[in-house]
Amino acid sequence: MGIKNARITETMLGREDHGILTFMIFVEFDGAGCGIGGYALDCYNKNLMKRVYSPKSMECIAKILDTVGVDTWEELTGKYIRIEDVEWGGVINSIGNIIEDKWFNLKDFFSSDGTNYR
Repeated sequence: MGIKNARITETMLGREDHGILTFMIFVEFDGAGCGIGGYALDCYNKNLMKRVYSPKSMECIAKILDTVGVDTWEELTGKYIRIEDVEWGGVINSIGNIIEDKWFNLKDFFSSDGTNYR
């Protein structure tokens, strides 16, 4: 447990098999790998009867790019970041810049308005 260096090996930004817009950042560290993310970037609007996006979803993407220090989603792959490692089987919620003391906690960000993004 603690702060670990990790390498982003792959990313996904798009719709998962239920049509929900989401993202994943896959990382390797200490000989292991995991995915970070999986939050819904849209939600179902009953009045419109379709999925709609929120400004919060774009803010999340922007915060990830800013934290890692890149301008585009495509630049994430191959970059090194820091993660706050949790116990085996736990969810990694915090990513950090590899050099600067700049962190982004996904769980805190998405739970700040009381909406369920998982």
